[in-house]
Amino acid sequence: MPKVLVSDPIDQAGIDILSQVAQVDVNTGLSAEELVKIIPDYDALMIRSGTQVTKEIIEAGNLLKIIGRAGVGVDNVDVPAATRKGIVVVNSPEGNTIAAAEHAIAMMLSMSRHIPEANASVKSGKWERNRFVGVEVYKKTLGIVGLGKIGSHLAAAAKAMGMKLLAYDPFISTERAEQLGCRLVELDLLMRESDYITLHIPKTPETLHLINADVLSKMKPTARIINCARGGIIDEAALAEAIESGKIAGAALDVYEHEPLEADSPLRSVGQKIVLTPHLGASTAEAQVNVAIDVAEQIRDVLLGLPARSAVNIPGIYPDSIEKLKPYLQLAETLGNLVSQLAGGRVDYLNVQLQGELANNQSQPVVVAALKGLLSQALRERVNYVNASIEAKERGIRVVETRDASIRDYTGSLHLMAKGTLGEHTVTGAVLGESEIRITSVDDFPVNVSPTHHMLFTLHRDMPGIIGKIGSQLGSFNVNIASMQVGRKIVRGDAVMVLSLDDPLPEGILAEILKVPGIRDAYTVNL
Repeated sequence: MPKVLVSDPIDQAGIDILSQVAQVDVNTGLSAEELVKIIPDYDALMIRSGTQVTKEIIEAGNLLKIIGRAGVGVDNVDVPAATRKGIVVVNSPEGNTIAAAEHAIAMMLSMSRHIPEANASVKSGKWERNRFVGVEVYKKTLGIVGLGKIGSHLAAAAKAMGMKLLAYDPFISTERAEQLGCRLVELDLLMRESDYITLHIPKTPETLHLINADVLSKMKPTARIINCARGGIIDEAALAEAIESGKIAGAALDVYEHEPLEADSPLRSVGQKIVLTPHLGASTAEAQVNVAIDVAEQIRDVLLGLPARSAVNIPGIYPDSIEKLKPYLQLAETLGNLVSQLAGGRVDYLNVQLQGELANNQSQPVVVAALKGLLSQALRERVNYVNASIEAKERGIRVVETRDASIRDYTGSLHLMAKGTLGEHTVTGAVLGESEIRITSVDDFPVNVSPTHHMLFTLHRDMPGIIGKIGSQLGSFNVNIASMQVGRKIVRGDAVMVLSLDDPLPEGILAEILKVPGIRDAYTVNL
C-alpha cells in the first residue's frame, strides 16, 4: 500500500480521503533534516505553508510521485526540482473562490446598510433607526474588475440579486462576459457608470494603484468601492480623501498595501463610510476543508494512476522528455507573452505552429506553454502548465495547432499567430544551440534578437532619420538602449524596429514616439 506523509496540520476530511488508498502518517513540526531522513519511505507528501520542500528533500524522496499543497501558493516547494525528478506538484487554486466572492458580497451589503455601525449602536444601548437609513443593491449597477473564478462567481450571485453587471477584463472575450451576464466595457466607463465597484485582479506592477485619485474622481458621488483582492491596487490615501470630501459614498476593504493595517493609516480616520476587515476573504471553515479535500483527492488520483487536475508543473512527462523540450517550453512561453502584449491583451484566437524538427516532437506541452505565456499578463502566478488550457477555454480563446516540418530556417522553430480585438500579430522564435532563445520574426518581418526584460517594438516607414529620432526621444527620457535591430522586406518600405532597453519606459514616452513622422505603431513589451 502507498504511504502518504502529512507534515502540516490539515482538516480531517483530507486525511479520510487519503486513507482510502494509502497509509497516512501525520507528523507535523519536522525539521528539514528529519524530513530528509524519513521522506524516502513515502509515495506522497501533503503540506500547507509550514513545510519548506527543498531540493534536498525532493532528491531524497525516491518514491515520491506527488507533492500536494493544501492552498494556493507553492512558494515553499522547489517546483523545478520536483519537475526534473518527475514529481507532480499540485495545489488548490479554487479552494477559496466561494469564500472570497461571498466576503465581497457581505462587504457590499454591510456598507450599504450600515451594519457595523448599527450593531455597535444597539450594543451601546441606543436605538437610532433614522440614523442608519441604507440603500438597496437591487437594480443597481455593479462594476466587476476582473472576471476570473472569483469575479465570475460574484457575477452570478449579483445577477441573482437583481443587479446590472458591467465588467472590465482585458484578457477575456466578449462572448465569455456575456455568458456571465456582464457587459464588457473599458475601465473608464465602468468607473463612471457603476453604483458599486468590486476588484478581483492580481497585484502586479501594472495594477499597483490602478485605482488612484484620477480614477476615483470619475466615480459617481453615490458610488461605493470594494476590494477583497489584493492590497495596493487602491491608492489608500487617495481613497480616504475621496470619501472624506464626498467624491464617493464609501468603501469596504479586506486587504491593504501594508498588513496589518498601519496605526497611522488614513483609512482608520474615515469614519462610518468605510468598512474594514482584517484579510478575511479566505477565512471560512469551509474554505479550509475545501483545500484539504481538493488536494487529498488529487493525491489519491495520482496514486491510482489518474491525472491531477491542478498541477503547477508538467505532469505525465518523463524527466528526459522535460530536459529535451525545456528550451522550447521557455521559447513558447516567451513568444506567447510577447504576442499577447503586441495584440493588446485580449486574444480570441491563437495558432501555434511547430516548425522543422520541433514538428516531430510532442506538441501538447509546447502549446500549453504558449498559452501560459499568453495568459501570464492577466493571471500571473495563477496560470500553470495544466490549467492554461482550461483558462484559455474559459476566456473564449480558440487554439489551433499546426505543424510544418518543411520549414528549415532553423533546426526547430515556433510560430505564433494571435488575433484579438486590436488586430492580428505574429511572432516566430527559435532555439540556438542548447538553450539560447531568439525572436526571429515579428509580424513577418525578419529579425534576430534575444528577448530581454524591457523592449520597444515599432512599425514604421524605412526612411532616413527614424532610428535617430527614436534614440533621441528615449535619451530625453533617460532610457538607455542596450541593442537595436531593424527588420524589413524591401528598401524604404515598411519595417519593424526592435529595441532592447536597460530601463522601463516612463509614462508618456510612447505617445511622444507615435508623434514621430513615419512611425505607424509602437508597443512596449516587458518579458
